[in-house]
Amino acid sequence: MSDWIAHLQQLGARLTDDRHIEFDARPSAATTSTQPLIAPLTHFAVLEIAGADAERFLQGQTSAQLTLADGEFAAPTSFCTAKGRMLANGQLLRAGESRFWLLLDVSLLEPLRSHLAKFAVFYKVELTPRDDLALFGVIGHQAPALVERRLEVMPPTVWQQVALGDGVVLRHPGAQPRLVLCLPEDEAIGAWQNLAHDALPVGNAAWRLHDIQAGLAWLAAGLQDSYLPQMFNWEALGGISFKKGCYTGQEVVARAHFRGQVKKRLMRGRTEGQVPPGLGSAITDADGKSRGDVVAATSDGEGRVEILAVMTTRDVSEPLTIDDQPLERLDLPYPIERVDPEALATGGV
Repeated sequence: MSDWIAHLQQLGARLTDDRHIEFDARPSAATTSTQPLIAPLTHFAVLEIAGADAERFLQGQTSAQLTLADGEFAAPTSFCTAKGRMLANGQLLRAGESRFWLLLDVSLLEPLRSHLAKFAVFYKVELTPRDDLALFGVIGHQAPALVERRLEVMPPTVWQQVALGDGVVLRHPGAQPRLVLCLPEDEAIGAWQNLAHDALPVGNAAWRLHDIQAGLAWLAAGLQDSYLPQMFNWEALGGISFKKGCYTGQEVVARAHFRGQVKKRLMRGRTEGQVPPGLGSAITDADGKSRGDVVAATSDGEGRVEILAVMTTRDVSEPLTIDDQPLERLDLPYPIERVDPEALATGGV
């Protein structure tokens, strides 16, 4: 057991499995308290890609433009098969000279590392799971001011990064500010203690709920090799550069975009119940036909479940259901329009 997990357990945290952690406090979707929330992000992990050829290696593998990952812009990105299907999506940031960190779902850390290792042998590059790093998030309208006051660092804007000790602070999109702290374990323990004076510790379900409400889905084990990045609305979140050169899957991804061939899209919805449907659960129409698959789901704390699903863009016969529960469609917080990361990196969006 790591020092980080032991510290959290001493504070009352309970690990229900390797992806989920809980505290007694269970804020609802309607929480509007001025008190920020602080949550361990045990469902995320970091893969380090380092070496003299790290940038060149990644440029041929990922949908991000590597020159944009300059230590300030931390690019949303994806890794695909030759057929353009995602093996992982994540956030790519520069952690030092010829050293990058990729934030991704913990269940895909080893599968992606093994996949990239097949190509890394031709480059001066090493792929290292950073198990020594701890990740936690701070949520709330007062979160940036709290981090600035307690940790003496100016918080970044969305998809940007700032250094903090030997780690970084990131910011993810959402209706409320959401900061990710990625720090060595000893630094993370100290930062948590400082912030917890003014923030309420909660489980990572709170963070996942805010992801869903932000229309932000992270690929997880069991969903690989199934979806184009655009099916996760990744180009609407600035996760695909259509101005860079070739990378694995680029031809298929670009053709689908420019020819309008994306027939499935991420949608947001809500259903009654306490137990979230499993990843990959089918969304069926009134005729009993499968029209989509759940890619993220969590309880909203009020007896309902919020979900993100990849669904057909064709007209379907309503009502829709998941596991025999009626599904209510909800609006996404962004338009389905291309957002170039080049514009994001320069503050043009």
